[in-house]
Amino acid sequence: MKYLLTILLFWFAATCAQAQEADNYTLGPGDVIVIQVFGEDELKLETQLTDSGTVNYPFLGTIKVTGMTIKQVEQHVYQGLKGDYFVEPNVFVGIVQYRPFYIHGEVKQPGGYPYQPGMTVNQAIALAGGMTERASRDKIFISREGDKSNTQTGSLASRISAGDTITIEQRFF
Repeated sequence: MKYLLTILLFWFAATCAQAQEADNYTLGPGDVIVIQVFGEDELKLETQLTDSGTVNYPFLGTIKVTGMTIKQVEQHVYQGLKGDYFVEPNVFVGIVQYRPFYIHGEVKQPGGYPYQPGMTVNQAIALAGGMTERASRDKIFISREGDKSNTQTGSLASRISAGDTITIEQRFF
């Protein structure tokens, strides 16, 4: 029983951490989002964010959503529709697909891959077909999306974000 309780506690903690990460996720170009108002099918919008970071939403016009969280977009749409158009709109904003991350260097299949919240470098390498026989486990670098000039040293356990670029260097024999 104690073992089962411990497993449940770890599962709950991991689930809460992923939910918190999703709440703090900021939207960027390449994300596909959906905006819906309960009971108003004509107000459903599913779109991929472009470099401009804007969406054209009925009644509200152009909204800049890049750099905002899902909750912030929900609140913005809610405030825009409330009063003039609806008494108490029930707004939902969700991510249909995250923007990709990129991995190159000493992996078998370099390229862009779909991001999932909570992803680590090790999982990204697995998606890229694994490391080549010449890959270094110590020379892993992560360039964050907003600041490609600032490259951080990573490890297999490092968390990545959507839009990141991972570089796996070659090891010396």
